[in-house]
Amino acid sequence: MRYHLRSTAKGGRGVLLTSRRFGTSSPRHNNNYAATLQNLRIGSKTRVIFQGFTGHHATANAKESIEWGTNIVGGVVPGREAQHLGLPVLPSVRRAMEELKPDATGIYVPASMAAHAIEEAIEAEVPLIVAVAEHVPLHDMLRIHGMLKTQTKSRLVGPNSPGIINAAEGERCRIGFQPLPCFSPGCVGIAARSGTLSYEAVASTTRAGLGQSLCIGVGGDVLPGTDLVEALQVLEADPNTRAIALIGEVGGDGEVLAAQWIREYHGRTPVAQRKPVVALIAGKQAPMDRVMGHAGAFWLPGEPHPNQKIAALKNAGVTLVVNHPSKIGPALRQKLFNEPEEGASLAPSRPSVVSSVVPLQQSRGLHLDRAASEKLLADEDKTTDLQFESYPIRYLALGIDRATRSQCLTTAVIWGERMWRSPMSFNKILLPPTASDGLLSLTQKETKSLLSRLIEQLQIPETGSVNYRLALGRVLRNLGKVFKEKEAKHLGLQFAVNQKNPAFSVQDLRVELDEAAYRSGGRLGDVHEAFGALEARDPGARQAERGGIVYHRLDPGDRACNIGTLSNGAGLAMNTVDALADAGGKVANFLDTGGKATGETVRKSLETILQDGRVGVVFVNVFGGLTRGDTIAQGVIHAYKELRIRVPVVIRIRGTNEREGQRIIAGSGLPLYAYDDFGEAAAMAVELAKGGRPPAPRAYPEFEAETKVAELKDAIQTAAEDIMEHGGFEVDGTGPAIVAATEVKATISEAAGPQVPTPAETSQLPDEEATKAAVNDASQKQAAE
Repeated sequence: MRYHLRSTAKGGRGVLLTSRRFGTSSPRHNNNYAATLQNLRIGSKTRVIFQGFTGHHATANAKESIEWGTNIVGGVVPGREAQHLGLPVLPSVRRAMEELKPDATGIYVPASMAAHAIEEAIEAEVPLIVAVAEHVPLHDMLRIHGMLKTQTKSRLVGPNSPGIINAAEGERCRIGFQPLPCFSPGCVGIAARSGTLSYEAVASTTRAGLGQSLCIGVGGDVLPGTDLVEALQVLEADPNTRAIALIGEVGGDGEVLAAQWIREYHGRTPVAQRKPVVALIAGKQAPMDRVMGHAGAFWLPGEPHPNQKIAALKNAGVTLVVNHPSKIGPALRQKLFNEPEEGASLAPSRPSVVSSVVPLQQSRGLHLDRAASEKLLADEDKTTDLQFESYPIRYLALGIDRATRSQCLTTAVIWGERMWRSPMSFNKILLPPTASDGLLSLTQKETKSLLSRLIEQLQIPETGSVNYRLALGRVLRNLGKVFKEKEAKHLGLQFAVNQKNPAFSVQDLRVELDEAAYRSGGRLGDVHEAFGALEARDPGARQAERGGIVYHRLDPGDRACNIGTLSNGAGLAMNTVDALADAGGKVANFLDTGGKATGETVRKSLETILQDGRVGVVFVNVFGGLTRGDTIAQGVIHAYKELRIRVPVVIRIRGTNEREGQRIIAGSGLPLYAYDDFGEAAAMAVELAKGGRPPAPRAYPEFEAETKVAELKDAIQTAAEDIMEHGGFEVDGTGPAIVAATEVKATISEAAGPQVPTPAETSQLPDEEATKAAVNDASQKQAAE
């Protein structure tokens, strides 16, 4: 929860580490935790236990994983000792370690219990700990990282992660909730902050005939147990991985550090041995003052914009930075097999220069900064009643350095608006993760040293009669208290120094509290209830939040933003907005239904979207993991009827139960425009938004073929009855029923295609073509029967 409060300023322990600028390597506190990277190398011999083993979701997940080939050896339920799914249930992780000798544990407990479960696994020294829960309190994770950095046994993946999976031939192992039907054995390793976008990448590489090897979902948390750089290090060493897909998003500078790692990797690796990397960054259109679904998907001053991350990756030699994950498979296939990319130029390109400033907007207007604007008014003698202050804005913030997983101070001296968008304007002073109380843990000597550094970095004058050092010390102490006592994620202060005034002149104060501390941890309810009512929210956002839906209006003053969007998963929702913008559309909202959407969630989501009078078309883009495609389809149809929707609805369903969802849409008889390909769906949504004429509802060819098969069966039955009625079996093929059957057979053949590929040929086709071939083959066999 991000609160924007305006206030007047009133006037730690642990050893200070060092400073860090944007885009530079993060100093590692020690090599203890780094020694656990090898624990991410899971495979068919990895012995897995589940914490929360007997829960409904854990049970369903375990059954699927066992059938798929995961070596699950038992589980843990506190205080219980029994059998479940034919496997032992033990009362503690320590007992499980002693008796079952697991290599990994999957934590399937609610967010309110996740931190304790992680700590129990660390204390029992389980080599790999995978936490999938969302909304684990930030300050609980700070405590956990303090534990992790002092040991060499356990490696954490998550929280807020889809988990980790190895799909390589003979190495099947899943610890997470990835949709298994999308996976195929192969050679592409994936490192991703977004679950749904990683599923899209999996489907794309499967369709391209590449398959997957090791897929690491680092997750969207502010403090993940494993970051993108660490995942890349593992994929570099993985013998089954020949190519890598990297998926990032808005928030933090992990993708820039990954770009630096890739540059170093290219420098030490011969060209012929390099594994090509394709990357995607979600959140290019994300507003800078919103949390975009994931706990860590938000931008803060001093962090790179997604466009800067893309530029850094391009300059690091990343093969291609795509704008939609469906392009990842073809791009990697082209690189691995030297296949010319459709429409691609073979001419070498010159690396672009990375700009540290994000343009305010792309426009033909002339935008003047404060200094230029002041000069223009002065030249026109229009400044009579205006007094321009000459002092700059000082910025001081207390928050989290994601790269080092520890508390930090961020400083800057801002002389113009453009500097806010330049990460190079900011410096970080890192606090060690062992300083549990942060600024409040500093000794008097350490505080004095810190104040000297801050006064120098913030360019605060020490001459004259005003003692700013004393005032700054009080500010630090108060920031430290609020950060700890209110479990804040970020405290940002903008102030000016006027040598005639002993107090700092506060221009802005931003406090962001960790809502998970309240929702999951059950703490600070009075604070969140009191101040939550003061938080600026978009119309409909609060009501949507009660149903687990994250909703933000985009550019609310722009009437041209008329495409409403609905997606399941924060990363997918951000990328949907980005890709529609790239296709020429203007999007009205961001909406994430969450990973466990139901039909009712879909109805509430559509109701929320349509409250915005600008919306002229709705684009539903779903990739099923926990959310099933048929559930989404039924929810859309139910909502369409109940809400009496009068705008076109374009639907693209992929993933779990995608075929059932597509069938439901195709057979609904409603003006719903269903697509399998994202590009086609996006193009249709943009065309409709620009006033294009709606086409006839589109049916899937394979469903048409199946319908024709049913018609053929009816015709054959009629023919059989006709034959029996005439008491004979010699038929010359001229009877009306036989003629009808022949006509339907001709139609079926046309719908099914002129030739059915052999099984060997089918196995070489992309997934979509193979599916159609299999359907056509079945259709023709049924017709023959």
